[in-house]
Amino acid sequence: MNPKWTDVAVVGAGTIGLAWAALFAHAGLRVRVTDPRDDLDAAIDEALPMLAESIPGAEVAVLRGRIEATDDLAKAVENAQLVQENGPERVEFKQELFAEIARHAPAEAILASSSSGIVASAIAAELPEEVAARLLIAHPFNPPQVVPLVEIVPGTTAEDVVQEAIAFYRDLGKTPVRIHKEVSGFVANRLQSALMRESISLVQQGVVSAAELDTVMKASLGGRYATIGPFESFHLGGGPGGIRHMMAHLGVGMADRWAELGRPTLDESTIASIVEQTESAYGAGPEAYQERARLRDRKHNALNDALSGVEAGATESI
Repeated sequence: MNPKWTDVAVVGAGTIGLAWAALFAHAGLRVRVTDPRDDLDAAIDEALPMLAESIPGAEVAVLRGRIEATDDLAKAVENAQLVQENGPERVEFKQELFAEIARHAPAEAILASSSSGIVASAIAAELPEEVAARLLIAHPFNPPQVVPLVEIVPGTTAEDVVQEAIAFYRDLGKTPVRIHKEVSGFVANRLQSALMRESISLVQQGVVSAAELDTVMKASLGGRYATIGPFESFHLGGGPGGIRHMMAHLGVGMADRWAELGRPTLDESTIASIVEQTESAYGAGPEAYQERARLRDRKHNALNDALSGVEAGATESI
């Protein structure tokens, strides 16, 4: 981590906030975590062993030594160079919260929201211009300590703040991607929503079970999209003719299928069926969650390591 970064604040100690706190601490930062919950210290102590297990090289004692819990928002943010907010997904709540944060944080602090869908300009709508200029979305993909992506989505954010935020998350080891236009849900969640819509539709129609659909994904698009994205996939799929060839020969058929994609309704029976199938395949409750989450994190870290190794080898061969 760049030594210029020393102190950060995490506002909101749910799943995302605690994961950020662990990752920040692993990078050597002093972290103050604030949340009105009565069991904040206990929640941190309970979460850290599993979080440390998912961060290569992390040690629980070291992480805990860098994390301070406080129920005092003003104290949490008073020295922060960056504030990572992880509160409920309600625009009015975030507006009030950031107004309070801005009253106590340093005037130059970056104000970042982990919001998964609310745009920065909406959150900053009632804030003074000088505060809005420091506020942006820094949306991680869950789990933040494992998945590299951070979507950087400015609102009326000053350009130097945007660039500084990108540098911060890159120094943290993340993959920051600047989103050039505000849109609800940003990019990753919109792609996920589109995929889930058709996934639910196929299961609802009885084409495949929930577990079978997951197998199809893992054995095809999941692996493909971990290595190359949709556009490069089509470009390579067209052979020497590239995406130009693919669009000429398969584009019409693909567009025809768009009209056939499902529009499932999440009524009680559909939700009950999806829940029953998913819980039957993967279990339910705290023990099943911890077992499956640990497996997920090990797989994702193995994937991260493999891709990093291939990319490093490719760079060395150039």
